[in-house]
Amino acid sequence: MSQKTAPMRFDSYDPDRYYDEMFLPDGAVRPECKRLLERIHSLAGGDFLRRHKGAERALMRMGITFNVYGDDEATERIFPFDSVPRIMGAPEWERVERGLQQRILALNKFINDIYHKQNIINDGIVPRELVESATGFRAQCVGINPPQGVWCHITGTDLVRGGDGTIYVLEDNLRCPSGVSYVLENRSVMKETFPMVFEGLAVRRVDDYPSRLLSMLEYVAPRGHGRPQIAVLTPGTYNSAYFEHSFLARQMGVELVEGRDLVVSDGLVWMRTTHGFERVDVIYRRVDDDFLDPKVFRSDSALGVPGLMEVYRNGRVTLVNAPGTGIADDKVIYAYVPEIIKYYLGEDAILPNVPTYLCWRDADRQYVLDNLEKLVVKPADESGGYGMMIGPAAPQAEREDFARRIEANPRKYIAQQTLDLSRVPTLIDGDFKGRHVDLRPYILYGQEIYVLPGGLTRVALREGSLVVNSSQGGGSKDTWILGD
Repeated sequence: MSQKTAPMRFDSYDPDRYYDEMFLPDGAVRPECKRLLERIHSLAGGDFLRRHKGAERALMRMGITFNVYGDDEATERIFPFDSVPRIMGAPEWERVERGLQQRILALNKFINDIYHKQNIINDGIVPRELVESATGFRAQCVGINPPQGVWCHITGTDLVRGGDGTIYVLEDNLRCPSGVSYVLENRSVMKETFPMVFEGLAVRRVDDYPSRLLSMLEYVAPRGHGRPQIAVLTPGTYNSAYFEHSFLARQMGVELVEGRDLVVSDGLVWMRTTHGFERVDVIYRRVDDDFLDPKVFRSDSALGVPGLMEVYRNGRVTLVNAPGTGIADDKVIYAYVPEIIKYYLGEDAILPNVPTYLCWRDADRQYVLDNLEKLVVKPADESGGYGMMIGPAAPQAEREDFARRIEANPRKYIAQQTLDLSRVPTLIDGDFKGRHVDLRPYILYGQEIYVLPGGLTRVALREGSLVVNSSQGGGSKDTWILGD
């Protein structure tokens, strides 16, 4: 058999010192990955590469893109996709699922408490100054009661696995979490281009997410009249996640609107249509709080709807996610989530946080300043991998710059231990190489708390990189959760 047609194998694959999601330290394949490996080995190398290229072309044809702000080369890019899936067995996933349900339930109670009685503050569990200084705290939301008592309807929680195999929560994303469209399209492309790889593997489905999302949106609609009218509110075509906004609206069969398509009149929200104005009951908004309503938040916003918050406060429209949920995205508040779970649920956290140092605490700040070369430093209010420093890889000048920033504004920064993130075999230049990954499962909170099996595995395609964000060179993999 010629080299051109020889099966692609993992004989030269080196897991190195990291936890590998496919191979054990002794090189043996993990039990849940055995059948996948057999399927890959059954393909001729040329066939595997051809199908991989086919998957890339399919994603390009579908327009699976993201926008990069401040990029002079191109506004829109194809999200890189890798054809080697990431697999997790049923027992481990069951624990992750329970941990996420526990976390979201507690965070929803926390958000509701913060905007009402503030018992957790009054009892000294979370300091008042941290809450009120958080950029995600919205005083305008005090006293609001969202339908069904749900604030965080949709959450994307970032998980990482450390070198000892422990799965940690890296951060919470409760404002406008993105990425689920890539989960759905990745699966669709994998089933189309690698159908034989699925044979004999009970991979849990993800394609029912849009119907579950729609059911949740209908459940949290204001009560009182017929089937609710639902719309997805997008900032427009130049938003980094516009593809996802249009994709989800299309999959659910609801309208995709911009702020200019909506108007407030007679205490209700109306949508302009070719048949005149129609009442809107639920708005799945992909617009940040500050731009939702120029009468309440930023007066210069052209993306939102004047008067929207008054209708929302009066319970005559549902906003998903609820304004104000960003308080739980703050990375300083994140450090208190184990205490938040204990306070509201009386339980220990099933999924631990990454060990975190809060720079506003004197002792923590001094430790961070003395150990910058060992730590990852993050701003409390940023996302997407922006504004952080990975100490072991940072030059001295960057560490000195962050030291000055921390001393000038300690509330703004946290630091975490640098984890040896787990790796998954990834196709790089025609060969399998280990690359670091994280995982973003998506959680829907409606009548129950539902966790999409798997989620978005993001992979750092650059050798040695720990940054998985698409805007900084990352790609994605299909994530397979096996049935019992």
